[in-house]
Amino acid sequence: MVVKAPVARVWTAWTTTEGIKTFFPPDARIELWVDGPFEVYINPLAEPGAKGADDMRMLAFQENKMLAFTGNAPPHLPEVRQHRTHVVVRFTELSGDQTRVELHHDGWGEGAEWDLAFKYFSGAWPKVLGNLQKRFAEGPVDWSEWMTRLRKYTEQGKAKKSGS
Repeated sequence: MVVKAPVARVWTAWTTTEGIKTFFPPDARIELWVDGPFEVYINPLAEPGAKGADDMRMLAFQENKMLAFTGNAPPHLPEVRQHRTHVVVRFTELSGDQTRVELHHDGWGEGAEWDLAFKYFSGAWPKVLGNLQKRFAEGPVDWSEWMTRLRKYTEQGKAKKSGS
């Protein structure tokens, strides 16, 4: 897909904690060095290990050209979550204000839960890339409504556990 922004700005959006929070998750921990963290917290209120892409690592990068990191399945797929997949994002400058972004996700295993993980990411990645496009067209994602819903969901879960 094509993003209406210079490659350096799109690169920064993917490779910094503050940048990635403008389109992907409400919280993250990104450090651009080989084996650095590439952690994307879809639910920052969850327990460690269940926030989203916890414990993912940066595999490789070429500034403004390519980013590779590990991936894992969402917490509701515990068998597959123990394993790691591989994500590569490529950036190609089309003009001074347009960048092509290509995302490849591989390393899939076999079995019913792997099929569910593949289906999950087949739906999730287009949304992430759409948010990236929207971020540069309309501005950063406002996560306040998402976080309000997460807080409510978290409070309801705690109330159920305590028997209230």
